[in-house]
Amino acid sequence: MEKIGVLVVSYGSREVAMVDALSRSPNYQVELYIADKQKNPFNVEKAVKHVVTPSLNIEGICRFAEANKDRLDFILVGSEKPIIEGIRDLIEKRTGLPVICPKQKYAIEESKVQQRLLFQEIAPEANPRFKIFNPQDYKGTSEVKKDVYRWLDELDNQAVVKPDKPAAGKGVGVWGDHFTTREELFEHFLSNFQHSSVIIEEKVDGEETSFMAFCDGKHFIALPGVRDYKRAFDDDKGPNTGGMGSYKDVGDALPFLTAAERERELALGKKIFEKWQAKINDDSALRGVPLYLAFMHTGDDIKVLENNSRPGDPEIINILPIIKDDFVDVCFRMIEGNLTSLELEKQATVLTYKVPPGYGGFAEVFPNQVDQSAVDTPVDLSKAYQLTQKYGDKIRVYPGSMEVRDGQSFALKSRAVGILGVGGSIEEARQISLEGARAISGGAMWNRTDVASKQHIAKSVSHMERLRRKA
Repeated sequence: MEKIGVLVVSYGSREVAMVDALSRSPNYQVELYIADKQKNPFNVEKAVKHVVTPSLNIEGICRFAEANKDRLDFILVGSEKPIIEGIRDLIEKRTGLPVICPKQKYAIEESKVQQRLLFQEIAPEANPRFKIFNPQDYKGTSEVKKDVYRWLDELDNQAVVKPDKPAAGKGVGVWGDHFTTREELFEHFLSNFQHSSVIIEEKVDGEETSFMAFCDGKHFIALPGVRDYKRAFDDDKGPNTGGMGSYKDVGDALPFLTAAERERELALGKKIFEKWQAKINDDSALRGVPLYLAFMHTGDDIKVLENNSRPGDPEIINILPIIKDDFVDVCFRMIEGNLTSLELEKQATVLTYKVPPGYGGFAEVFPNQVDQSAVDTPVDLSKAYQLTQKYGDKIRVYPGSMEVRDGQSFALKSRAVGILGVGGSIEEARQISLEGARAISGGAMWNRTDVASKQHIAKSVSHMERLRRKA
């Protein structure tokens, strides 16, 4: 069996799922070198060399790659921060080793303005109505306020406020969720406008899907549709989070979409990739997952809410365990430019995130549901791992925002552990995922209980039926 070395740049459960996929290779003996945000218990166990780089600083990661370059075949990056900062450009220049992620210039999630302008050029029908407000175009607050209010007149106040740069001010704000008056909206707008440009676009009514594709730079391999759960609490209540869970159906389409709507997704994703790729004089620049698109289905068309230049967290976790191909071979084909097909098992998957009490404001909203005696105590994953004796590969337990201290695992501030269930139906996969979540103790952690529930899916189905009738 051929021995290869892979460096994985790891942030959380998404990258742990990648480490797991690589380590299960049937054709290669994979030595894993992991540059980690923290001392992740899963990664520490799997790595031949493990280094902690809390800020995921690309210089530090590059030095780690340089120190081990004679034993490495490629580098795999999942997290947006190092991709945006140009980790691929830096490592490939200094070491000559191939890196699987887009080049810095094409990590367009760094700028929402850049995204909108690109889509306006290559797929204008996919853009919601939008207006860009640039600080240099206005002399004072009253002038920009008049312009904002004029635009709100056109949108009938149904607006979404987006800063150009990630986390510049208060982030994305949505009418009806974050503000209900123009004054509140404008206050939100100004918190971002003082830093950089801001987009105000129409709020689109529909059902959201996550669309991802593997790319070698020339070829486009669309992955099955996944549904993400952004809101913190059951019944889609509470603030937006990084994603509390996700699901995919047995086939490629989600249960609330028609076959024709899935075909529209595929056509739009392919069109965006091909027109974007044609503008670039570099056949490898879009290697990795350059298109992780948030699609909104409105009943008669599809709008792109945003694009990210890396795999979805948690959405890619729904896909990796059901890839039939050796994931190492998939990576080599991405690098070689001949990734022309991908075979997946016909299985449903459901991912539930278990998180600490402070995440999503849970402890403030539901203080009586927090076991204070368990806060910041060690987390025991052993009973969840033991469920493999019952379910085999149908359950995967992926620690994310966790670290090892003195031989014990502790949850940090973000999504601590993802539990994936795999099954012949969404409900079977869901029950396995929930059983895994219940088996984890310590840290006073909690999780949504309605990810992929029949009731939640039924609401999406009926919503789409109403939208189609209105279209």
